[in-house]
Amino acid sequence: MSYKTVKGEASASFTEKKSEFIGHIAPVKTNDEANMFINKIKSQNRKAKHNVYAYILREQNITRYSDDAEPQGTGGVPVLEVLQKEGLCDVCVVVTRYFGGILLGTGGLTRAYSKGCKLAVEAAEIMEMHLSYEVNISIDYNMYGKISAILPEFETKIISSDFGEDVTLKLLVKSEKVKALSDKLTDAAFGAVKICVGDEIYGNFA
Repeated sequence: MSYKTVKGEASASFTEKKSEFIGHIAPVKTNDEANMFINKIKSQNRKAKHNVYAYILREQNITRYSDDAEPQGTGGVPVLEVLQKEGLCDVCVVVTRYFGGILLGTGGLTRAYSKGCKLAVEAAEIMEMHLSYEVNISIDYNMYGKISAILPEFETKIISSDFGEDVTLKLLVKSEKVKALSDKLTDAAFGAVKICVGDEIYGNFA
């Protein structure tokens, strides 16, 4: 199981018939975090005519959106549809509009808000999150080379390493690969390896 989200906040802008559109994106995990981001963008853009938004939360599969006084269906829904098409969740986008005096019509608004969201997504760093475990292994120094050569076979990510009395490695391992990795490490070290598997979490392997 995996899902895609963004690593941090990003923004991008463009102008359409004298109206400036600014897309803002951020990772969020709760309604409160989404609302805090929305309110922050609104506070930073008090003179803007509209701050259209949409967000998707993985927990309970929550989606919310707002046209923020634009004609119904021309703002929030297009933004939400871009996020869904990109396969993103735990993410919030606010598209700010500074009105330039020229009406865009419903079709023009829909295209503009979609573009504002798309540009924000493109400006962000996308992360793919996988169900995984943090795995701690402890080995003698003379086994380090042999063990470290095995790790890439299982697409592990080294979170930290400690070269003390023994070598201790903290790894991120995809859930479906934990047992096979543990078995291979045990065989390679002739049982002389300590393996401690932590809780299952979503982790980024980039």
